[in-house]
Amino acid sequence: MLGEAAMNVEVVVVGAGPVGLATAVALRQNGHEVAVVDKLAAGANTSRAAVIHAGTMDVLESIGVTKSLLATGLPLPQFAIRDGDKLLAGFGFRSLRTNHPYTLTIPQTVTEAVLLERLEELGGSVLRPRSAVGLTQDANGAQVTLDTGDVINAQYVVAADGVRSTIRELVGIAMPIGTPMLSASLIDVRIDGGLRTDEVTLYFAQAGVLVVAPFADGSFRLVAATPDAPEHPDVAYAQQLVDVRGPKSERPIVTDIVWGSRFRVYERVADRYREGRVLLAGDAAHTHSPVGGQGMNLGLRDAVRLGGALSTALTSGDESELDAYVVQGRAEAVEVVALAHRLTRVANAPRLLRPLRNLILGRVGRSESAKQRVAQRIAGLAGSRDEG
Repeated sequence: MLGEAAMNVEVVVVGAGPVGLATAVALRQNGHEVAVVDKLAAGANTSRAAVIHAGTMDVLESIGVTKSLLATGLPLPQFAIRDGDKLLAGFGFRSLRTNHPYTLTIPQTVTEAVLLERLEELGGSVLRPRSAVGLTQDANGAQVTLDTGDVINAQYVVAADGVRSTIRELVGIAMPIGTPMLSASLIDVRIDGGLRTDEVTLYFAQAGVLVVAPFADGSFRLVAATPDAPEHPDVAYAQQLVDVRGPKSERPIVTDIVWGSRFRVYERVADRYREGRVLLAGDAAHTHSPVGGQGMNLGLRDAVRLGGALSTALTSGDESELDAYVVQGRAEAVEVVALAHRLTRVANAPRLLRPLRNLILGRVGRSESAKQRVAQRIAGLAGSRDEG
C-alpha cells in the first residue's frame, strides 16, 4: 500500500511493459522521481515482440541497456524474403551506418527483465498490482487515483498502458478502432533441422505467409496470418504451418511448443499524443501489423525520446521538446503504420497477383540501392544520418 498520504513524484508512468520501463529508466537516469504502476502482479511471461532493430539499439545506448540485451539476444545480419527455398530478396544490415548493424532477436520477457533490472539499478521500482482508475489535472499537475484508493501527485503522466489504455480513455483521446486487417498465429517452437539460424525469414507460399525468427536459445518464433488460428496451438498445427509455408529442401520437425497465441491485427494511431499533463507512448498511441517487427521498436524509441523531453521540461520548464515529441512521434507512427501496411499487403497478395509480386521482389533483390533503402526502413534508420 502507498499509505494514507498521497505519493508525490515528478512523473507517473502507467504500464510496466518495455515502453513504460524504458521511459522510467530515461527519467531516473536524469535524477527524476518516477512512480511506475502496473496492473499485473508480475511481469508478463510471454515473449510477444521478438526483435529489436538497429535504430532502436542505437537509441537504447543512451539508457545503458544495450550490452545486457546483446548478452542474451541473437544478432542477425539479414532479413530475407523467400518462396520455399528460393531467395526472392535479402536485405542486409552490415553496410548500414549504425553501431548495431543487425536485427537482435530476443523475447519480450527478456527485454522487460533487462529494462527492469536497469530501473532498479537506478533506484526505481514498479508498484504491483496497481490499476489506475481515475485522473484529474490542472495547470499545476495531475493526480492519478489507483484501485487501492491511493493517489499519486505528479507533474506529468505517461500512458504506456497498451492498446486498451485506461489513461487515454480517461483524458478523452480518441484512437479509432477500425476493422482488423487479419488474424494471425504467434507461436514459439523448438524445431529439429530445416530452418535458417542466420536471418529473420519471411516465407511466401500459396497458403499464405510465414515469418520465422530464431532465438539464441535455439527456439524459433513463427508468425502466420491465418483465419483459423487456434487460441492454444499445438505441435500438429505448428508442423502444418511449417510444412505448407516453409522451406522444402529439408523438412523442419516441430518437437515442442514453448508458447502460442492468436491475435487480430489492427491499424490504429491516436488522434493526438498529448492532453494537458498526459502524454501517450507505445501501444497506447499506435498499433499495427507485426510484419516487419516495428511495433515495440517504435514504442521504445517513443520512450527514450519522451523521457528526455520530460527531463528537459521538468528541469527548465521548457516544453519545446515535448511539443516536438507530440508532432514528430505521431508523424513517425503514421509512417511506420503505412510501412507495416504495405509489407502486410505485399505478403498477403491475392493468389493471382503472387507471381507478379515475386517478379518485382526479385528485381528489388538485384538492386543494391533498393535493398539499402528497404534495409534502412526495416532497421528504423530511414530519415536519419544513415541516408546521407
